[in-house]
Amino acid sequence: MTRSMPAALTAALLLTACAAGPDYRKPAIDMPVAWQVDAPWRQSAPGDEQAKGAWWERFGDAQLNALQQQALQDNQTLAIASARLLQARASGNAALAGMFPQVGLGTRASRFKISADRPLTNYNSPNYGPVQNDFALGLNVSYEVDLFGRVQRNVESAHASAQQSAADLENTRLLLGADLASNYFNLRELDVELDVLARSIALQRQALELATSRHDLGATSGLDVAQQQALLDSTLTQVDVLRKQRAQFEHAIATLVGVPAPQFALAPALLPMQPPAVPLGVPSDLLERRPDIASAERAMAAANAQIGVADAAFYPSIMLAPSYGVDSRGIATLFNAPSVLWSLGVSATQTLFDGGRIRAGVDFAKGGYQAAVATYRRTVLTAMQEVEDGITGIAALERAYTQAQAAILSSQRVLDLANSRYEGGVATYLDVITAQQSLLNNERQAAQLMGQRMLSSVFLVKALGGDWADSKLASK
Repeated sequence: MTRSMPAALTAALLLTACAAGPDYRKPAIDMPVAWQVDAPWRQSAPGDEQAKGAWWERFGDAQLNALQQQALQDNQTLAIASARLLQARASGNAALAGMFPQVGLGTRASRFKISADRPLTNYNSPNYGPVQNDFALGLNVSYEVDLFGRVQRNVESAHASAQQSAADLENTRLLLGADLASNYFNLRELDVELDVLARSIALQRQALELATSRHDLGATSGLDVAQQQALLDSTLTQVDVLRKQRAQFEHAIATLVGVPAPQFALAPALLPMQPPAVPLGVPSDLLERRPDIASAERAMAAANAQIGVADAAFYPSIMLAPSYGVDSRGIATLFNAPSVLWSLGVSATQTLFDGGRIRAGVDFAKGGYQAAVATYRRTVLTAMQEVEDGITGIAALERAYTQAQAAILSSQRVLDLANSRYEGGVATYLDVITAQQSLLNNERQAAQLMGQRMLSSVFLVKALGGDWADSKLASK
């Protein structure tokens, strides 16, 4: 019988090939063949010379690159996602352990006295109260024969959940990089706006000096001086508002890179901000590039496996529990042949009536799978919407920025003419004030459009999934 145990275990393992519940099949998604693009959109082709792992390097900003690396090391949200992945992998390993026998070694050493007043089993045989020793050493094996695939489906679910956590970690990295880049470009756009205001304030102060001199000479009334002073005061007020906004973006960047806000500062800088050309590919690439889509797909696989786990409860649960050991009153005779004891047995349990509990569990698992499928399809649709929004947004902003540059040139010419006419006495100072305000507005609008172009590029990179690819799951 002892020699037959390995054969019995081997046969049980071979029977696990039949698993309850449906096998997982990834649902088909209707994907368009190409994106809709508008002029002056210029799509670049993917190339090995382009940044892939560090997608932010496409923007060519050394300060941004350094901040991104710091965030990858010290961001706490990323640390939480990494810890969740460790937990998911540990859960997967725990589920996988159910595929193998559990082996335990037990020992016992005791000295005890049996009660002499215990109930009699035979009135002709009186009880005694001996004092004796008991020494035991045993090897126990426990194994669930997975005839109906409960353990197998549980392993499939745990493995899919671990892959989902891996995709969630990649998605956290992508969102972190996009959030950091967005805050950074917002801050740099405000640097440009503050520079515009600084140059405008310098010009307005010169104009105020001119108006004051002409008033002192009696050439103009005090109204011109008051109007110019009001314009200057209004511009100075806007400086404080923009500085407040810049500080908020700076504090957000500090949190993302894992530094306390009071200890973090970014010096103002006027940097050329030109969005890079982003390779689009085809819409079906999103299924491999977007980590949130991969996460939703793995959630479907885990939910499908849970149907099998629930369905296996309809079938018997079979356990093999052989044991082998020795038991003796004395240590000297513990390993003698008469001290050997063993057992070999099978236990099976089958639910006969549960009031519909198992059926309800299966229905619950099926509902969870249907919800996971709907979530997956919604995630894909949202991804396509985000890419199209990015494409159309960049094209529209490109046209608007070009027009804003032309508006700045026109406003500068108007201001030059207004100053000349005012100095020649053929125009009121209100014309100069209006021209100054128009130039300031157009320059600020151009700076804002430049910042929006950078943000739209970041948004498009995030919508396309950055450099992420579904093949990374193979190594998780």
